[in-house]
Amino acid sequence: MWEKYRFPLSCSYFLREKKVDYIKLLNLILNIHIVAETKYIFVTGGVASSLGKGIISSSIGKLLQARGYSVTIQKFDPYINIDPGTLNPYEHGECYVTVDGHEADLDLGHYERFLGIQTTKANNITTGRIYKSVIDKERRGDYLGKTIQIIPHITDEIKRNVKLLGNKYKFDFVITEIGGTVGDIESLPYLESIRQLKWELGKNALCVHLTYVPYLAAAGELKTKPTQHSVKELQSVGIQPDILVLRTEHELSMGLRKKVALFCNVDDNAVIQSMDMPTIYEVPLCMQEQKLDVTILEKMGLPVGETPTLGPWRDFLNRRHNATEKVRIGLVGKYDLQDAYKSILEALSQAATYNDRKADIHFINSENLTDDNIEEHLKDMDGVIICPGFGQRGIEGKFVAIKYCRTHNVPTFGICLGMQCIAIEFARNVLGYADANSREMDEKTPHNVIDIMEEQKSITNMGGTMRLGAYECVINPNSKTYEAYQSEHIQERHRHRYEFNNSYKEEFEKAGMKCVGINPESDLVEIVEIPTLKWFIGTQFHPEYSSTVLKPHPLFLSFIKAAISK
Repeated sequence: MWEKYRFPLSCSYFLREKKVDYIKLLNLILNIHIVAETKYIFVTGGVASSLGKGIISSSIGKLLQARGYSVTIQKFDPYINIDPGTLNPYEHGECYVTVDGHEADLDLGHYERFLGIQTTKANNITTGRIYKSVIDKERRGDYLGKTIQIIPHITDEIKRNVKLLGNKYKFDFVITEIGGTVGDIESLPYLESIRQLKWELGKNALCVHLTYVPYLAAAGELKTKPTQHSVKELQSVGIQPDILVLRTEHELSMGLRKKVALFCNVDDNAVIQSMDMPTIYEVPLCMQEQKLDVTILEKMGLPVGETPTLGPWRDFLNRRHNATEKVRIGLVGKYDLQDAYKSILEALSQAATYNDRKADIHFINSENLTDDNIEEHLKDMDGVIICPGFGQRGIEGKFVAIKYCRTHNVPTFGICLGMQCIAIEFARNVLGYADANSREMDEKTPHNVIDIMEEQKSITNMGGTMRLGAYECVINPNSKTYEAYQSEHIQERHRHRYEFNNSYKEEFEKAGMKCVGINPESDLVEIVEIPTLKWFIGTQFHPEYSSTVLKPHPLFLSFIKAAISK
């Protein structure tokens, strides 16, 4: 019977490290978290989209994790796409890639950055995947003699996926964020599944509902009616939220919060305000001050114990607050939308903090860059990121930016397509191949320094067919990249179809661009750098995906350090 009971992480630490303070250990054992079954927290949203369900979910996860519980978070998206890999970044922000090669919603990046965990395909489910799974089962004959319906077949598949991580890995808490807004037609099967699960699981399930409290300037009042309507919408499908998180730009009075509690059938202490913060990383502390984690534990019948100090997290925020000097970074890409490069922005912000600087990031649209205006755009930048992406649009502007940075010794970091652009610019302006290009941009280029990967040549489908997920890379010890990583063997995440053409490798190296990172299985060039320049590195992989608050990525740390000393 005892195998289903688990020591909290804090107890495990004492035993593992053999640093036994017996009084502390005894106190921990007396307050041991006996979690016989996985607890499920559902996070829904109402009134408006983009209120920050992902940040609230991540904050809840962080607070529970700090109390010694094992936590994971998953995102259920109501759109019919199998994954967000083929969606327009303007509509959905960046496509995040998990270690197992799944193209996922950008909220999974928040989960990983806040909790320091690695997510997988199981952490992001779309309606498309739910329906595909049910249809595949129907075609196999799993439902012979039955009419396939939304209820129970679709809802059963949703419930199976909700409980999958808990059943497989025995997490203490599984937090499930439901994308979209309550009231959307697309969300109804998910809400029905939550209703059923809350009924089946009893105290082991809880619903946190995030809504918006607008401020009417003309009346000088905050209005709770949208929240009331949103809760009634939830109640109409059989779900009573246990906790309300009210998104607001203004302080909510205790009277207003009590009014919401009364009209929405929740406890007074279960109405939490979420105000705009200078940074998303302050949200967990704001939630902790209002005892959101305490309320959750009490409602689920678990011991509360002492409040965690969140020491390393507070240290990070203190360094961020105390940083007065700025480091100016130019972000050269074709999407003038911050969510399109979300992970890069967060990785830069984290790295700047650990270098005791504030990241002052300037987006520079590559479509507008020419030889005539490039100095105007880049002369004040301490460092430049050449952004990832796909397609021809804005590509020539990236070449212009790279040439300027290379000839003016500006610290430069090219990521994925950015690395490929670094190689193409070098081939054109150093090797003398004026028509050098990628097969992606020009199928007939005579100097295809970037070519389609062999394994990609026979693929016709677009979705989920690239080189995706974590792959090994061996780094040359005599390189700036090695100085950053302090390791010869690394694993990083990929999302691409095209690669460096190894037939040009010798020419590149003789001319001064070194291929310092190689995949040991495929011989794929993963990293290029020009060692004679201060910091000029391109990576075929996406290092930004693995940068977290408490463990910033070494390449971004090194890049910012170089930019500071420019």
